[in-house]
Amino acid sequence: MEKYNIPQDTEIVSEPKLLWGGRWTDEKLDAFEKYVRAYLTIMNKYRHKYNWKLLYFDGFAGSGTRNDDIGEDATLYKLFEDETITEEQLDVYKGAAERVVSLDIEGFDKYYFVDLDKESNNKLKERLSPYDPDGVRFEFRNEDANGITQRMGQHMAKEWRKWKGLVLLDPFGMSINWSTIESLKNASIDLWILVPTGVIINRLLERDGSLKHIDKLKSFFGMTKDEISDFFYKKRTENTLFGEVELIEKVKNPIQKIAELYVERLKKEFKYVTESPLVLTNNRGVPIFHFVFASNNQTAVNIAQQIIKKKS
Repeated sequence: MEKYNIPQDTEIVSEPKLLWGGRWTDEKLDAFEKYVRAYLTIMNKYRHKYNWKLLYFDGFAGSGTRNDDIGEDATLYKLFEDETITEEQLDVYKGAAERVVSLDIEGFDKYYFVDLDKESNNKLKERLSPYDPDGVRFEFRNEDANGITQRMGQHMAKEWRKWKGLVLLDPFGMSINWSTIESLKNASIDLWILVPTGVIINRLLERDGSLKHIDKLKSFFGMTKDEISDFFYKKRTENTLFGEVELIEKVKNPIQKIAELYVERLKKEFKYVTESPLVLTNNRGVPIFHFVFASNNQTAVNIAQQIIKKKS
């Protein structure tokens, strides 16, 4: 696989002209836009030399509501009810697509915008149509993100000499199965994934260790129930009037632990992962998401970590 380095005369992670947005949605989109620009700046110096084709793949591109990605799991949807996420934030949550296609730099050869909700994807198609007047670069698919992402990963793994890709997976919920992440292992891609550490996963890890939604947790982490339980809970015995009683305690700082676990899981599939993901907080300053980056190219993860560090 060809390696690439940062050209000495290229300014990659300079501060943007405008201040970083205060809302978590703006922070996510600003960081991602900076990375896309850095990615294209570097790849444009090599694409013609090596005859590379560049792919942009957004697995949740539509402008749907927060429950579109959660599907029929009403219990997960209810977890959002007491979360401070405004309608204004929801309006810009799915704003990555337009930012990517409107960059004033030579872009990708192919763009895939995927969303299970047909109406949302049709709205996106209409909004982006001015950026693809010939209708040849943009593809809009109304499919489950797991299936099409896995097929994309398999294709990119076979065609790694020709195709290079940037993948964004940012569902509101836990829609991405670990088997999908595994399918990207040998593809020549850079991956950004939004992990709902505080807004959902932490709430599925009940204090008493009952793990009522263990199937969802197993598919998301690609781990067994025992592995999940051993990581997030500690057992101890206590003497009482009725003899010894086994008690289960949830680990301290569980949201941070969730992020650390996901980073460690990604390291099993990718050579390089951001050790410190971008932390996105709600209006109360509580972490609700971690925006994580993974790649098989060290230069790529260095750039991503610099962007995150400047934000932090």
